[in-house]
Amino acid sequence: MPTIRNRTKQHLPTVLLTLLSIIQALALELLWTHITESHYLFEPSWLVAMYWTQILASFLGIVLIWIVYASSAMRFRWVPRTSDSVFPFLVGILQFSLVEALGPDNFGYWLINLSLLFGLMTLVDHSIMRRARRDSENDIYFRQFRPATVHDFYPSIAIFIGLAIAGVYLWFSKDSVVVAAFALLVTNGLIVWLLLKSATYWDRSVSDEGLENR
Repeated sequence: MPTIRNRTKQHLPTVLLTLLSIIQALALELLWTHITESHYLFEPSWLVAMYWTQILASFLGIVLIWIVYASSAMRFRWVPRTSDSVFPFLVGILQFSLVEALGPDNFGYWLINLSLLFGLMTLVDHSIMRRARRDSENDIYFRQFRPATVHDFYPSIAIFIGLAIAGVYLWFSKDSVVVAAFALLVTNGLIVWLLLKSATYWDRSVSDEGLENR
């Protein structure tokens, strides 16, 4: 049994990243197709500007998902479960739905999809971190941090609820251009903040100075 455990831990990063790279490539292809087929994207107007902001958020979200998965797979080792193979497909479905929802007429539906995708990725990340903490191979990293509690998830819960509420509001109030513009700007700022946060954790994990201090 220990041999099988070690084997699955050894092959998990390759299998997981190969699967996810295919899904992310399809999501990017779908996004590019959506852009090239929407000719009015190049007509100057406020709605088009909001549309590009929505596209930018979708692209950054796809990149963020890749970073979360890739950085976890490269930094940590954990014993995989069936869920590790299922979650990427669920993430892919929500990404495809997110891209399909692009457009000024679907700001509310798009935000609801984004909230579901954010909630799922939070669950995925927590699941990976919880199992990685149990493996002694990752002690060099996790001994710096105490185990997460419910209080640590309050910001994530607030983001999930905020996106969902904004999405529902815009779904039933399609003429609220100001609210939609504000929600899109906040969404982009949020994703950029998460990207920077991920970069900070990555640097802390792999920097020579950080390893010496541990």
